[in-house]
Amino acid sequence: MSRLARHPHPACPTYVLTDRLHRERTVCVTAEEITDTVSTWLATLGVQTPLVDELCRMIRDGAWAQAHAIADMLSVDVTVA
Repeated sequence: MSRLARHPHPACPTYVLTDRLHRERTVCVTAEEITDTVSTWLATLGVQTPLVDELCRMIRDGAWAQAHAIADMLSVDVTVA
């Protein structure tokens, strides 16, 4: 008989964020870090918006179509690392 391999629960997903306006700004973050990261990037442009929180919520909920639509408005790319 072969043994069944047990895998630990997957760790928190990591996401790759890229600032489309500044391509050198690419980071790997957890879902909890998305809001702070994108808010910081936007603050350098003098922008503040509740869409950042909505983006994070859509990513956590797995609503990728909505997340990508919001990311487009914020000029960021988001992918699962």
